[in-house]
Amino acid sequence: MTNTQPAILGFDPGRDKCGVAVMGLDRQLYYHQVVPAADAIAHIESLRQKFPISLVVMGDQTTAKKWKQQLNQELTDKLNIILVDERYSTLEARDRYWQMFPPTGLTQLLPKGMRQPPRPIDDIVAILLIERYLNRLTANSSND
Repeated sequence: MTNTQPAILGFDPGRDKCGVAVMGLDRQLYYHQVVPAADAIAHIESLRQKFPISLVVMGDQTTAKKWKQQLNQELTDKLNIILVDERYSTLEARDRYWQMFPPTGLTQLLPKGMRQPPRPIDDIVAILLIERYLNRLTANSSND
């Protein structure tokens, strides 16, 4: 990737698995993946080799404090970590999943609320966390 624009890493930490996403400030999505929690830090390090990540945006719920501490201790170079409100992000991520991967076959006959994504959607939550952060930035700058 030759893009030099700073990128933001979205991180949805969990006990067993974590969602990671990388998005440019232009809201272009470069990467998203669900990784085992045990590999999350190594995975973030490898993403930092590929993308000019300047910031980590993370949900503020259950395991956030522990993960923030762990990231600060274990990452080779410190990163700014910003916590954002992650309420309702899982519901929102489920809707977004079907926008990104429209249902096919019998799934499209199910009412929207009954469709369950066929895989974990922690990476999509990570995407939403970045968007929430960027939306907050643009809302604040238009109020100045």
